[in-house]
Amino acid sequence: MASSHSSSPVPRPSSGGRDGIYHKERDPSPPRYRHIRSLPDVCPKEPTGEGQGLCNGPSVVAEHDRWTVYSSKVNLPAALNDPRLAKRESDFFTKTWGLDFTETEVMPSFCLPNITKEHFEPYVQEMTQRERIHERCKTICPNKDDVDAVSMTLLLHSHCALYCQIFMKPDFALEDPATFNMVLPWSHFNNAGGKSSRDGASSKLLQEKLSHYLDVVEVSIARQISLRSEAFFHAMSSQHELQDQLQETQHAVAVLRGRTAAMDRVMCQGPLQALRTALTRNNCVKLHNKLKLMAAVHQTQPTVQLLLSTSEFVGALELIATTKEVLQQELQGIHSFRHLGSQLCELEKLIDKMMVEDFSMYAHSDLNCSLRDEPQVLEKERLESLVFGLLRQRKLDFLDIYSDEMIIAAKAIVSQVIVQIEEIDVEVVVKLADQMRLMTFPQWFELLKNVFESFLFFLQRIKATMNVIRNVVLEVLDSNQKTRLLDDSCSEPSGQEVSQVPSLLQGEAELAYLTHEGLFISDALNERVVPAAQDQSSAAGFRSQQGRVETASSDSGATEMSASREQSFVYVTLKPGENMMPTDFELNLVINNLQELMYTASDISHDRCVKVLTARAKDGSLERLTSAEFVCLSQAVEGFVRDTEEVCGRRSVSLRGALQSQANRFVHRFHEERKTKLSLLLDNERWKQAEVPAEFQDLVNSIANGRISLPERKIPGPDDRKPTEFLLVNGQKYAVVGTVLLLIRIFLEYCQCVNDIPSISTDMLTRLADLLKHFNSRSCQLVLGAGALQIVGLKTITTRNLALASRCLQLVVHYIPIIRAHFETKLQPKQFSVLRHFDHITKDYNDHIAEISAKLVAIMDSLFEKVLSKYEVKAPMPSACFRNICKQMAKMHEAIYELLPEEQTQMLFLRINASFKMHLKRQLARLGVINDGGPQHGLVVVDVAFYTENVQGLKSLERLDLNMVEVWEHKR
Repeated sequence: MASSHSSSPVPRPSSGGRDGIYHKERDPSPPRYRHIRSLPDVCPKEPTGEGQGLCNGPSVVAEHDRWTVYSSKVNLPAALNDPRLAKRESDFFTKTWGLDFTETEVMPSFCLPNITKEHFEPYVQEMTQRERIHERCKTICPNKDDVDAVSMTLLLHSHCALYCQIFMKPDFALEDPATFNMVLPWSHFNNAGGKSSRDGASSKLLQEKLSHYLDVVEVSIARQISLRSEAFFHAMSSQHELQDQLQETQHAVAVLRGRTAAMDRVMCQGPLQALRTALTRNNCVKLHNKLKLMAAVHQTQPTVQLLLSTSEFVGALELIATTKEVLQQELQGIHSFRHLGSQLCELEKLIDKMMVEDFSMYAHSDLNCSLRDEPQVLEKERLESLVFGLLRQRKLDFLDIYSDEMIIAAKAIVSQVIVQIEEIDVEVVVKLADQMRLMTFPQWFELLKNVFESFLFFLQRIKATMNVIRNVVLEVLDSNQKTRLLDDSCSEPSGQEVSQVPSLLQGEAELAYLTHEGLFISDALNERVVPAAQDQSSAAGFRSQQGRVETASSDSGATEMSASREQSFVYVTLKPGENMMPTDFELNLVINNLQELMYTASDISHDRCVKVLTARAKDGSLERLTSAEFVCLSQAVEGFVRDTEEVCGRRSVSLRGALQSQANRFVHRFHEERKTKLSLLLDNERWKQAEVPAEFQDLVNSIANGRISLPERKIPGPDDRKPTEFLLVNGQKYAVVGTVLLLIRIFLEYCQCVNDIPSISTDMLTRLADLLKHFNSRSCQLVLGAGALQIVGLKTITTRNLALASRCLQLVVHYIPIIRAHFETKLQPKQFSVLRHFDHITKDYNDHIAEISAKLVAIMDSLFEKVLSKYEVKAPMPSACFRNICKQMAKMHEAIYELLPEEQTQMLFLRINASFKMHLKRQLARLGVINDGGPQHGLVVVDVAFYTENVQGLKSLERLDLNMVEVWEHKR
């Protein structure tokens, strides 16, 4: 009667149970593994009649490990509507997920059907009819409990409305007398007067109201208990069923334990005892093997000492490494061997020092033995053993030791060669440089060749030794590759073995656990994973290695020792898991260092030879060598450089650079001598035509045949040819002075030096260009500048001197292209730029020739001006002036005719004739003689005809067109 509408017992379709409260529908999906959960609440919370009850909230017990919306700290609306922000950020999503995040349309899934409102129409129609019938039944036949509940609710609401005005005040305080009187109107009972009948009736009425309220509460509580009575009875019955099931389970467990104990007693104790016995036997066998292995390890130190006495470093190191591995793996923790590991380490360090010292001694003896012998490797087997041991210990810097010994041996080679010379008193002259400077050039040159030969043998011996070391390194590299291939093949077992081993281990481990001795048996099983044959083979290999070493050490034969060394090395390189040998990168680095060592040996040899060269050149003796001697020296150096390059594989530049430096000094002296000689010849040259000896004509002929070199000197004989007047060059006659003939021989000497010493081509070209420029400038000073008048004592520079100088210059210009082509064959393409010197020289020579021609014309021009200035047109004819001019023209022709070619002579006289016409025209204009057919014109015509006849009467000028008409001025 006092219950609310929420406590209606009417079943609800959404509850899913028989009464809508206690039972839940079973999940139609197949059963899945779930965590153990507590029993369901037999007293669920009171339903409120809303769509979502309190039971839908998060459960702390069942759902503490699952994230729900209740686990969120800040929801999305709160983040978007944060009042602390001045404005809502428009890029809340796009700044992280891109600009297309809010505008991207979600593609519909192809796996889900498109659900529309039509799919729900049949369900809505069916439920609508049922809802109408249900509502009609509720209005027609209301429930008595609902009616009582409605009336009680109305009553409570009326009282609640009255008291809510009091209790819901914000300043409600029960200790306030006014508030207390409103809640409990007892104050008027406490007046000063006695209790009236009205006050008593009021107090009774209030007591009855309170009793009524208490009854209403009790009735409501009783109703709620009556509504949940079935749940209490259901819980009690479930508890009794659970106790019965626990009793049955306890009985089943007791039966199972009894049967298990019987099985253990009948079927397991015997087999387990057999297994224990088998394991005990295996342990005894292993213990016996361990004892034998300990006995073998105990003999390691004496065996190592025996191997070291025979220099078997590789075998000793192998024995130490194997012993250390056995101590770490199979004999770990044995108290009697606690100091053996440190002792072996110290012994290994001692072996390292012994190997380094032995290798140093070997390098010293190998590099200081007799160089005249064949370049055989000294004690090849000893060297291989040392290299194997050093590589085994990663002593990869042993080549530095060899390099230091190589430097010391190279320094001693020169001293040994000088001591062998008997002409030098070593006791008087102590320093090697002084001894070499006291030698004559043939003695020193022979010494240099002996030094070259000794260093060549020295390099060949080093190369033979390096080849042996390289072969050892390559063998180690090949063994490492084979070891990796073997490890890869061993690390890939078949699929059947992989599947059988885990199942075997799992079954044996379970059996060990059942015996309660799991620790001991598991250790035994772990040892059984590796086949027993492998353990026995490793121990047997260690003992067999000791046996091989003892056999090798006891035998004095070198062959058996080397065989033992090879066997132990193969054992090392093919041993799985071995990490002592260098890596492939380190071995390749050693191979590169071997090649670098050969380069270093070549550089050291060249440096020592440079010292021999510079010691001799300190007093300038190499600069004073003749061309032939310096050519011999250059050829010897070039041959040594080629031989060392063939042996070592690289061309060293120090010796070639020293030779180049000496060559530059030689070229400078060579050039200065010839330049000085040429200057002296020019200063003494009288510029007269010289006879050409036969040897110079032969020299020119050899140049024409393409041989740019000096011919061998011939001994004068009685049938020698007489000198000729002209030098014939390609059919042309050249009248030359003696200086030019020597100049031809000088520049051929330059070309010969370039043929013999190609490295000085550039320097020699610049010096030759300077020589040619010097001849051109000096001849210009002497002839055109009239310097020969003071130096030589000539009275005057005649036209014949000028023509002869011009012809000599033309001869040099003829040979400049030939010299250029010769030098071009000796230069590298990048050096062709220096050839431009010849172009400049050719231009200078041509300018000089043109100046001489202009000088010849100027001589006649001054004569014409002087003579024609006195010309008068009067009888007799021809006049004396024209007679004098024709006489001078004949002298000029006579002077240059035999010297210059016909074409040059004609061209020169054409220019002279042009000068004559200019001066004659100027004089006729001054005299007023014109082409008018008068008497003066007739006289002048007679003189001009006389001039023309005389000039054309000269040899080679018959066909010369003088064109004398231009001297006349036309009639005004």
